[in-house]
Amino acid sequence: MNVIEAIKNRRAVKHFDANFEIPDGDLRKLMSAGALAPTSFNMQNRQFVAVTDAAVKAKLKAASWNQEHVGDASVVIVVAGNFKAHQTPKKFLRTAPEKVREMFTPMIGQFYEGKDELIRDEACRSVGMAAMNLMLAAQDLGYESCPLIGFDPQQVAEIVGLSAEMPPLMLVTVGKGIEAAWPRLGLYNLEEIVSINKFDNRAMEGSAEG
Repeated sequence: MNVIEAIKNRRAVKHFDANFEIPDGDLRKLMSAGALAPTSFNMQNRQFVAVTDAAVKAKLKAASWNQEHVGDASVVIVVAGNFKAHQTPKKFLRTAPEKVREMFTPMIGQFYEGKDELIRDEACRSVGMAAMNLMLAAQDLGYESCPLIGFDPQQVAEIVGLSAEMPPLMLVTVGKGIEAAWPRLGLYNLEEIVSINKFDNRAMEGSAEG
């Protein structure tokens, strides 16, 4: 499956085969895809907790308004933001050329230190891109997925052992779908959301689905 096909075919599926166990090799491919998502300065300011244990998934389900797919999915991936990632440039620049390390290290400190809103925004951006990588990889591997923000972050953090400096920002459920997603609820046409060169220059027309 090519990338465009994966994007078009990916849907938020909420009904999974509760008896299906994702193979270790496929789980590794999923997590590798998440880890390859881009981050500012290569900070990698996100962490993943891949939950496959039924008992832990049951607790996450309870913390997610009892949404069935959280309990039935083969894996529930908790994607957390790391609000302290910018403080460890030696770690995330460890294979960078020396000139890059010398340039980036002071720059990163000046850019982020003491700017809590920016740090959180950056983590949200990184988590979003990682989650999209996870879902497209799942589609390519023949699985279905669903992103969700409908959960109690404090409860989820306690269940999987996350700290206040590394809060859960998104969950992604992945598994074998047993029921199709709803029809799309209504996509905007391109002329409603795309401007060329300047906002409101609606020069592109047609459906995003082609």
